[in-house]
Amino acid sequence: MFHDQSPSVLPEWKKRAPYRIHEPENFEPIYTANCHCGRVKYQLSRREPLDSKLCHCMTCQTQHGAPFQWAAIFHKTDINFTRGHDGLEWYDPSTNSLEHNLPCKVRCSHCHSPIMDEGRNMILIFPSLVQFEADEDKAKFRPRCHIFYGQRVMDIRDGLPKWSGMSGESELIEDSPSEEVHNLTEERKAMGECSQK
Repeated sequence: MFHDQSPSVLPEWKKRAPYRIHEPENFEPIYTANCHCGRVKYQLSRREPLDSKLCHCMTCQTQHGAPFQWAAIFHKTDINFTRGHDGLEWYDPSTNSLEHNLPCKVRCSHCHSPIMDEGRNMILIFPSLVQFEADEDKAKFRPRCHIFYGQRVMDIRDGLPKWSGMSGESELIEDSPSEEVHNLTEERKAMGECSQK
């Protein structure tokens, strides 16, 4: 098992979060998760993600074979692999490379289940892999908005804010709650007035 390898012989990527194995006394697991075949297992120590979104970009549609991806954002130190650490592989969709270039997609090399997206500072895990013991835990991962909704392949009338691109950096579209649109418009007006002074 990979816990037995001394730090001096570990490849460089295994020494850094999110792949570095935590010592049990320094990590309090709240949730467990695994890929489809069960060869990759991990724990999460944060009760609620920093954010949770539904992404409609074409890369997510293609990579997941679905109309959109449900992703929850965590710090890289919030995850601890307990099994299958050596069975991970990377994919950089911007260069079609299997090298560990950030940002990249991470998956199980056996069943090819997506495990996470690794960014430069954060990770996006997929809540559908997490074993929730209670409905209230699952509710903490509920999506808060849609991103890249301009690339959608289907309409979703759920009342959540819908951004044409990145959240907060693009236009709110479709059936976004009117108060969200109003607040964003007022913010942009205020910023415009400040920049003109």
